Amino acid sequence: MQVFEQSIQIAASATTVEQCFTDLALMHRWLNPALRCEPVGVWSTEMGSKSRFVIQVPLLQPSLNSTVVGRAPGLVVWEFKGFFTGRDRWECQPTEKGTTLLNRFEFEIPNPIVRYGFNQFALSWTKQDMQAQLRRLKRVAEEVYLARK
Repeated sequence: MQVFEQSIQIAASATTVEQCFTDLALMHRWLNPALRCEPVGVWSTEMGSKSRFVIQVPLLQPSLNSTVVGRAPGLVVWEFKGFFTGRDRWECQPTEKGTTLLNRFEFEIPNPIVRYGFNQFALSWTKQDMQAQLRRLKRVAEEVYLARK
């Protein structure tokens, strides 16, 4: 099992930050443009809700099927299966100056060939992209928060 953990301080309320990872339109503003999230049925982040994350790579378009397996105010945990298996946890922690957003991505790649390719070619890019993704989410959350004030 591999684990990537990261956090970022956001000058916005926890409810605004949470909205950025529960509202599909807002999600698409900060997700990597090569990643698309599609609801399976009606979009929701309630327990048991399903979605599909598609990596838009020419010809392949691999996807991860995900199910919400953890849900509380300020918390969503997606469990996914596909070429990766694991969980992606998003948690808001209110602070005096806004919100600390914690993201924990834990996964394994069952196929040894895919695992080798990922570790050789995509591991460092994935870590960097996840950090960039948090910075993009921060910008969106702070913009939405300021627009509401």
